[in-house]
Amino acid sequence: MKDQHSSGQNGTDVTVIGLGPMGSALAEAFLGNGRSLTVWNRTPGKADALVAKGANRTTTVAEAVAASPVTIMCLNDYTTMYRVLDSAGGAFEGRTLVNLNSGTPAQARAAADWAAERDLDYLDGAIMVPPPLVGHPESVFLYGGPRDVFDQNRATLALLGDPRYLGADPGLAVLFNTALLAMMYATLNGFLHGAALVGSADVPAVEFAELALGWFMPVVLAPASLAEQAPNLDEGVYPGDLGTMEMNLNALEHIARTSVEQGVQSDLPRLMKELAEQAIALGHGAENYFAMFEVFKKSAAETGGSR
Repeated sequence: MKDQHSSGQNGTDVTVIGLGPMGSALAEAFLGNGRSLTVWNRTPGKADALVAKGANRTTTVAEAVAASPVTIMCLNDYTTMYRVLDSAGGAFEGRTLVNLNSGTPAQARAAADWAAERDLDYLDGAIMVPPPLVGHPESVFLYGGPRDVFDQNRATLALLGDPRYLGADPGLAVLFNTALLAMMYATLNGFLHGAALVGSADVPAVEFAELALGWFMPVVLAPASLAEQAPNLDEGVYPGDLGTMEMNLNALEHIARTSVEQGVQSDLPRLMKELAEQAIALGHGAENYFAMFEVFKKSAAETGGSR
């Protein structure tokens, strides 16, 4: 039985399923923009604050999906999505599901097939900001799936942030998300390892950060400089006139040796050195370090690396 705030079949603009920190932030953004909202969560009490602000709560997923033309889903993973939505039955017909779960491209494509079997329009998305930034115009959300489905729901999605359409492949959003997270963790690990290296000589992290983030990153690894190299990655052109992979291997060997000498964890620099050795073995020794792109495009079996 629905509570007194539930609209059931009367209809609302949008439904949100899953009210963890991120799902609640999505729901708040819709309410804050004056949209009528239906919510459902496995633990009903998580909807109390939203109901107090005007959201409609249903007791079943079927009622939640039926209440709105578009449902935004924010659960832990695709397995949970199937478990939750399998109880919705025919409530899907003619509606749109925007799935903001995390997972892999293969899982996203399988979910799109699952939705098609149920006459359910489907977009797979990825949220690129933490919950407090949901609803800000500059906050990036990524989407993959049919263009017409995206266009029909763009105004609704824009209430959450900046909706970026990546293409018809429903796996593109989680693929981009994974790629960006990989870049984030690699950058964080590089900074933390560098701070540990100088810290082994009792240099405060604050002092290292001043040089690393105040000069090195903005100058040596400036986004504009990396963007200039992107066309070369697409073309496979890596001129070594200003530095070769062999020269970089020498530097990487010094990083690995210094880490060992200073008693700092050395797995990361050893891995970077091994990757440079693979690049040289593949014939990229006279090219610049961006030729490492050719190594990353191949599997471990193709490069001779370990799995």
